[in-house]
Amino acid sequence: MIKGKYLFTSESVCAGHPDKVCDQISDSILDACLEQDPDSRVAIEALTKTGMVLVAGELTTKAYVNIPTIVRQTLKEIGYTQSRYGIEYETCAVLVHIEEQSPDIAQGVDASRSHEQGAGDQGMMFGYATSETANYMPLPIAMAHKLTARLAQVRKNRTIPYLGPDGKAQVTVEYENGKPRHITAVVVSNQHDDKIGHSRIEKDIIKHVVKPVCGKWLTPETKFYINPTGKFVVGGPYADAGLTGRKIIVDTYGGMGRHGGGAFSGKDPSKVDRSGAYVARYIAKNVVAAGLAKKCEVQLAYAIGVAEPVSINVTLFGTGTLSEEKITAMIRKVFPLKPGDILRELKLKRPIYKQTASNGHFGRSEFPWEKLDKVKELKALAKSK
Repeated sequence: MIKGKYLFTSESVCAGHPDKVCDQISDSILDACLEQDPDSRVAIEALTKTGMVLVAGELTTKAYVNIPTIVRQTLKEIGYTQSRYGIEYETCAVLVHIEEQSPDIAQGVDASRSHEQGAGDQGMMFGYATSETANYMPLPIAMAHKLTARLAQVRKNRTIPYLGPDGKAQVTVEYENGKPRHITAVVVSNQHDDKIGHSRIEKDIIKHVVKPVCGKWLTPETKFYINPTGKFVVGGPYADAGLTGRKIIVDTYGGMGRHGGGAFSGKDPSKVDRSGAYVARYIAKNVVAAGLAKKCEVQLAYAIGVAEPVSINVTLFGTGTLSEEKITAMIRKVFPLKPGDILRELKLKRPIYKQTASNGHFGRSEFPWEKLDKVKELKALAKSK
């Protein structure tokens, strides 16, 4: 654990950020496939730029999905209903280039009488949990996600009617001896209608977004940076190209925990980039909730087509009540680690993924990898050590 005072910053982006638009499109397609065929193999990516969306990837499914319709509905729900925002759901071009999953991959992943379901790819995944917040997430990313969610809320309910879909937030927290003390800086940038003065935007966002969200963590010395360039009229895909999987640190722990590198969105849960990261969070959160550590990071690594992980690594940052070696042994006894077992335990073959594609994949009670059903078993094992 780091001693003394230090600052740590994390950011989140709104659902209307071009990269997040692509994540939501990819996961909407995934959900549509899983709803009809839970065994769908999906690896779909999207790219957006002014007035267009390109959807490409691999798809093997018994489902019928109308991809252009899904793209347009997703854009509409996000709020891209006017061409001045950079894309408009009814008139944008939708290009599709999709092929089937490689049979070379399928033969190692699909379960059969003679073959247990293997990992959909090689790679390493990380899960992280900390006791510093009620949802076991680092405070900077937890606050940043709440700010972007609040921006969407005040836009849609017309509390701040002139906001556009694109935006982002950033929160800096001062820590002392590993514990968060207060927020030192908040940065919020949100697309807005032309002719709205900066002073009004600043006043409205601080009043209706920052203060209701950050509350007790603010001090008189906290600095606010609201649309710091002074203007954010041009946004969305007109200002920046968007691409699926480009906000992986936003998706996870805001940089506080490590990331294996694999993106989540658009991938069915046979891909351990996704399911492995979810079960690693599940493990880390239960370890911390059981009082075995104040901070826990779990790394899992897999080989394509092989069911058992090739390695498990647990890091407790000097906060553990037991050794990392003992807790690793407990994890092997308690948690599902093979891909097939992970899918069954967390019930991942369901259309639950679109909602993960904005405001983070972790720290939200609606997701099965956030449940704390292994705490009692871990505590009992700890007593026997």
